[in-house]
Amino acid sequence: MDKRPDNETKDGKDAIARLFHVYKKIGANVVLEDITLDIKRNQFVFVSGPSGAGKTTLLSLLYLKEKATQGNIIMDGQNLSRIRHKQIPAFRRKLGIIFQDYKLIATKTAFENVSLVLEAAGAKKKMIHKKVNSILRSVGMEDKSQAYPLSLSGGEQQRIAFARAVVGDPEIIIADEPFGSLDQESADSILKLLNVYHARGATIILATHDKGLIKKRGGPVVFLNRGRIQRPVNHARGHREGDV
Repeated sequence: MDKRPDNETKDGKDAIARLFHVYKKIGANVVLEDITLDIKRNQFVFVSGPSGAGKTTLLSLLYLKEKATQGNIIMDGQNLSRIRHKQIPAFRRKLGIIFQDYKLIATKTAFENVSLVLEAAGAKKKMIHKKVNSILRSVGMEDKSQAYPLSLSGGEQQRIAFARAVVGDPEIIIADEPFGSLDQESADSILKLLNVYHARGATIILATHDKGLIKKRGGPVVFLNRGRIQRPVNHARGHREGDV
């Protein structure tokens, strides 16, 4: 992560996400102000800061829940300001998104919620069945595959949401406070799985206010305060403050 692109990243060769002077206003309120940064391919980046700092808003711009008021965002070579509304579903299929409030479909089982991702990509039924069962097993939810979201605890719903996010082997995983409803054991399990996908080549962008988690995992940090990037302590070993 670079607050400003350096000589290595100016042409975007190793950057999977690039933001240039991005602003987001909601009414008269400036939620994000002059955000410029690069996130390199295969980084594990934290977005941190106090409540109301703009973490969720920043992530929502990356997956086009919202559009920037001003500035440009390039995701995996695509300028998000040029993506038409009808192209958004295809764009999002490149991403794995873990929402704070899960966003599971209440009328579908855990298995069906996860399988929707593969169905939308045109996968065959046999492959869908095998892959969904495998990912549910990896998050410890195989025995709840036929359960509906409202019958599950918050932690169990978050595990299903995680499974849905990664079942399509996305290049970029965007996670908004994914550990908020999990006990420590479950949180450690999900973090280990995120590390597995990171090791396979995925870029992880994770919003959290948990300083302990950042210190435990280590990695570059985008620290927001009142909608602006501040220079944070970088917890990656062998890196100076502000380095990648």
